[in-house]
Amino acid sequence: MIVKMMKYNIVLFAPERDRFIESLRQTGMVDITTSGWEPSEADRNLLIDIEARTKALAAIDALTAEGRKSDATVEAASAFEAYSEAQAAITAAKSDIARLEKSVEEWSAWGDFDTDHIAALAKAGVVIRYFVTSTSTYSKGAEEWGEKYNLSLVSDADNFARFVIIGDGTEQIDIDAQELKAPTMSLASLRAAVAAAQSRIDSAEQTIVACAAHRAVIEAELAALKTQLQNVRISSTAEQAAEGLLLVLEGWAEEANADKVDALLEASPNTVYLKSKPTPEDDTPVKLKNNSFARLFELIGSLYALPKYGTVDLTPIFAPFYMLFFAICLNDVGYGSILFLAGLALFFKGGKSLKTASKLTMLCGGASALFGFYTGGVFGVSIPSVLPALNWFPFLDFQNDFFTISMVIGIIQIMIGMAINIGYTCYTFGVKNALGSIGWFLMILSTCLAAVGGMAGIEWYSLSSPAYLASAGVALVLMLLLNRPSFNIFANFGSGLWDTYNNIAGLLSDVLSYIRLFAIGLSGGVLAQVFNNLALGITGLDAGFESFTVGTVFQILGASVILLIGHAINLFMSCISSFVHPMRLTFVEFFKNAGFEMTTREFKPLKNENN
Repeated sequence: MIVKMMKYNIVLFAPERDRFIESLRQTGMVDITTSGWEPSEADRNLLIDIEARTKALAAIDALTAEGRKSDATVEAASAFEAYSEAQAAITAAKSDIARLEKSVEEWSAWGDFDTDHIAALAKAGVVIRYFVTSTSTYSKGAEEWGEKYNLSLVSDADNFARFVIIGDGTEQIDIDAQELKAPTMSLASLRAAVAAAQSRIDSAEQTIVACAAHRAVIEAELAALKTQLQNVRISSTAEQAAEGLLLVLEGWAEEANADKVDALLEASPNTVYLKSKPTPEDDTPVKLKNNSFARLFELIGSLYALPKYGTVDLTPIFAPFYMLFFAICLNDVGYGSILFLAGLALFFKGGKSLKTASKLTMLCGGASALFGFYTGGVFGVSIPSVLPALNWFPFLDFQNDFFTISMVIGIIQIMIGMAINIGYTCYTFGVKNALGSIGWFLMILSTCLAAVGGMAGIEWYSLSSPAYLASAGVALVLMLLLNRPSFNIFANFGSGLWDTYNNIAGLLSDVLSYIRLFAIGLSGGVLAQVFNNLALGITGLDAGFESFTVGTVFQILGASVILLIGHAINLFMSCISSFVHPMRLTFVEFFKNAGFEMTTREFKPLKNENN
């Protein structure tokens, strides 16, 4: 649900600004509007400082999470400066390693050589020039080139011929080959330089690990900078009055905390305020409040947008559907169990910031394992085929039955979305503005029920029954004649026909989109079977074995490697599909039919950042 808010228009004496803002920060209950803030050059530097310290804390946490130890010492007051210098050293060393390793890769095929000897030869007038071309080109031109120049082949590995031409350095060499710049370091020297650069990285990382002892100092600096940024934003966007003597602020607080905020404002000297409920024209900040289950899926919803204040929070509605869709797409006991265990490991090792993600991973992984058992699949193996004792269980024939079921699920979710949209429209604008939508909802519902009734042998409510025809007739009247309360009957009819075309095309497209659940779930299972057959077929284990020999051990090891790699690839691809496509069904099909309206403003009350 969306937490109810109260709007405050606050007028205060300008010199009291800092004291007043600090009092709001101490309570942590009031969000001050700072919309339209444009940072100055100094403000941008402040943002850069905040980002730098945020990255510093993340880097320190990443290294300490690896269990890294350090013998380095860092002064508390200069912990961030020590980190910055260490990070700059790491960046420079990594750049050097990339350059040196490129040289190593380029010259390793030439073999090791002493660049001092080469330089001495050049000083004596013997210049070695280096060329590379394709092996085929070299084969065609080597004889001719050899007649003109003192040429010697060094290597012909990787379909490239590497050769040198020895002369006095003044020759004009015209051949179909690329000349390389003479090396300045031997391979041994290059590799030693790479090792030295890596040593610099290790030393710098030791310094960063040592900064962990003074993490609280960096956190305090970050909190102070964020507080400073809050003050800057408020000062820059506050409306001034009475020649700058007064400041006018817009604030927001939860309705449940309104009494506490009122008491705070009344106790503030030289402060006047007006309190009111938000209007549709206000850019009201949004805070969600859901139960422990739905709260996990706020992470999914936030990837799209927050619901606009005054509308419906769809998180509790789409949460069970998203979990079901994820389970359908992954659709395997083994894969779901692995995902559950990964979430469990993340819960205990990932820190507070990843608790929600870890719980969501466990929930979706567990649901996938359960649904996978219902469809009888574990790592692409059919459970009923290997455990005949479980044949009493009504396993779902996913391949033959779920195509229709996926569309039924889509119809159900779309109709729930339409019902939510109708309820919101009736509540906000009145029932007469929802009559057209009610007609469409009634038409779809009655048609679905009549179709089911006909298949079930319920004659009094089938597609040809008077009861269905009557309900469809009522729906048509609402759809075609009462869809626009402000229009006359003829305009309503024309508008209703146009809406009929758009709605039929849109609803058909929306329902068919849910077939992706069937397609993704099926493709993951088929790929798992392919990898199983590939592993057994290549190693010959599909034919079985008469006796257990040393060769059998190698067969099993080979099959195990293929299975491990194949199922790892399939699990990775299936997890991505299972995450993305249910999200697409939620954000496009469901949100559209539910009339979702978005906002970008989250309720963020002023507070002490170091608390």
